[in-house]
Amino acid sequence: MARKDRLSGNEAVAYAIKQVNPDVMPAFPITPSTEIPQMVSTYIANGQMDTEFIPVESEHSSMSATIGAEAAGARSLTATSSAGLALMWEELLLAASNRMPCALTLVNRTLSGPININCDHSDGMGARDTGWIQIYAESNQEAYDNFIQAYPIAEDPRVHLPIMICQDGFITSHAVMNIELLEDQEVKDFVGEYNPEEYLLNPGKPIAVGPYSVSNYAMEAKKNQEIALENSKEVILEVAEKFAKLSGRKYGLFEEYRTEDADYIMLLIGSAAGTAKQAVDDLRAKGHKVGVIKLRVFRPFPATELAEAMKHAKAVAIMDRCESYNGNGGPLGSEVMAGLFRSKVMITAVNYIYGLAGRDFTVNEVYDIFAELEDAVENDKEIEQFKYIGLRE
Repeated sequence: MARKDRLSGNEAVAYAIKQVNPDVMPAFPITPSTEIPQMVSTYIANGQMDTEFIPVESEHSSMSATIGAEAAGARSLTATSSAGLALMWEELLLAASNRMPCALTLVNRTLSGPININCDHSDGMGARDTGWIQIYAESNQEAYDNFIQAYPIAEDPRVHLPIMICQDGFITSHAVMNIELLEDQEVKDFVGEYNPEEYLLNPGKPIAVGPYSVSNYAMEAKKNQEIALENSKEVILEVAEKFAKLSGRKYGLFEEYRTEDADYIMLLIGSAAGTAKQAVDDLRAKGHKVGVIKLRVFRPFPATELAEAMKHAKAVAIMDRCESYNGNGGPLGSEVMAGLFRSKVMITAVNYIYGLAGRDFTVNEVYDIFAELEDAVENDKEIEQFKYIGLRE
């Protein structure tokens, strides 16, 4: 039975962690994710959970300790943001290649420089090729729900990969919203106990973790990682279906909002989807056939599924909240356009950059983007690619 509460995104994730009650949490504080380990350590100090909290001297050590605990057979997690994730870079690759189903709750914040503590997706997107599953949230409710689904996805024998649960720094992490919480026992039953098949502290079955791999074997290991990531699509959907039966809240690889007959679609990730949905409602009331696709799962990337969802549209705006510095837009733009091409879906696709380092993204800007798409299609105009939205000239 659900109960309602008013929580920030950080509070919501910390509460989900309390309910899951994992075995080990190493962490090092960094804005805007600091509150998560702070709240978890308070729960532990108050006797509300029995997780072993390990204070470490850096985020690199935090992920190292998380991997070590997971390898020993303990359900483990950490939390970080921005430069903290960048400092973990080496260890992220090790967690995935060693097939450790640990969790990381990432509060998205721009990577320096210039130094800035506000939201964009450059930290998560920077780690997109490390082999981790990545799931993004629009709201505090989704951040809570996504974390509860994390371990059942990561620990599934078809997957056995680490998972990153992401939310927008300050926009959701510190803003308070009304959300529905599950009962503790419901969460415990849903997540279940972690029973690893192989682990370092099993005296009857010694194993090696992170051994040197010669060329004759390393490539096969990488292919197995890729297969596991592909397998996770099916598992993500299965877990979401079970979660819907428990909570009444439905999730998929992405959410389609008023796209069934849309001529023009905006595709984006995270909290800005709420702004886009409001603009769509306003434009629909004026007779414009527009819609939003909010991408929830960025890794594994649902290229074919997105192409299928957009194939009936006349044009799509692909919104990136980070810059790839490749002269061709952002990571979401590159991957969506490649997916459209491979699926032979030839629609007008425009990549925009928005919201870097916390720059506001407004309903009026969404109106303008849809108007630009419509003008381009109806009047056969070229649109500037990779335009920065809200940029001061």
